[in-house]
Amino acid sequence: MRLNKRIVLSAAVAAVLSACTTAPERNETLEQARALVLGVETSPRAGIAPADIANARTSLDAADRLAASKSRRADMEFEATNAMLSAQIANEKILAAEANEQVADGTAQRQAVLLEARERDVQRSADRASEAARQADASQTRADSLEMELADLKLQRTERGLVLTLGDVLFDTAGATLKPGAYAPLDRLATVLKQQSDRKVLIEGHTDDVGSDQNNLALSDRRAQSVQASLIQRGVDSSQITAVGKGENYPVASNDSAAGRQSNRRVELIFTDGRTRIAAEPGR
Repeated sequence: MRLNKRIVLSAAVAAVLSACTTAPERNETLEQARALVLGVETSPRAGIAPADIANARTSLDAADRLAASKSRRADMEFEATNAMLSAQIANEKILAAEANEQVADGTAQRQAVLLEARERDVQRSADRASEAARQADASQTRADSLEMELADLKLQRTERGLVLTLGDVLFDTAGATLKPGAYAPLDRLATVLKQQSDRKVLIEGHTDDVGSDQNNLALSDRRAQSVQASLIQRGVDSSQITAVGKGENYPVASNDSAAGRQSNRRVELIFTDGRTRIAAEPGR
C-alpha cells in the first residue's frame, strides 16, 4: 500500500514539474498586436500620431500583463484588439502623411521641370531673335556692299529687292543677242555674284506692246536667257540664277511714245541672298 502511494505521489510531482516547464500558450491576436505596435513605434514618422501610438502601447502592456497572469483570457483579447486598432489608426495616419509628402515632392519636381522648360523656351526665343537680327544686319550690310559695288550701274532699291535694269540698247533690234556694250556691266555682275555665292538673281525680260503677245513673250524670254547664259559663261553658278520672260505685261512707261516703248524694252535683274525670298509684284 505504501508503495502505491509513493508511485501516485511521484506521478503527481512529475505532472506538476511538466506543467511548469511547458511553453506559454501562443495567442495570435496578442502576437499581431505586438508586431503592429512595434512597427508604428519605430517608424521615422511616429511623431505624426503620438496619441494613437500611446493608446496602442497602453493596451498592449495591459494585454501582456493579463497574458502573463494566465487569467481573464477574454480581457486579454480585448486589450490586444484595442492595441491593434490604435496601432492601425496610427499606421494609416503615417501612410497618409507619406503619400502627401510624395505628392508634394512630385508637384515640386513637376514645377521645376516646367520652369526649366519655360526658361529653355525663353532662351531659344532670345537666340532666334538674336540670330534673326544678326542675319538682318548681315543682309543689310551685303545689300549696302552690293549697292556700292554696282553704284555706277544705277542699282535701285525696290519692294522686290535690289534691281538693276539693262536697257534695250544692249540688244540687237528685235533680237536677243547681246551687244559688246553689255560685256562690261555683265563682267561686273559676274564678279559680284561669284564673290557672294549665296546671292541669288532673278532675270526678267520685258518688251513693249508692239507685235503679238506671243512674240513679245518669246522675245522677252530669249533676252532673259541670253543674260543668264552670259553670266554662267563668266563663271557664275547656274543655281544662283533664274531667268523668265514677262513679255509686254509689266510696262514701266506708256507705250504711246517711242521713249516710253524704249523704257519698256528692258531686262531687270532682281538681287537677293539665299536666305531672303524675292518679293514679287502681283501676278509675277
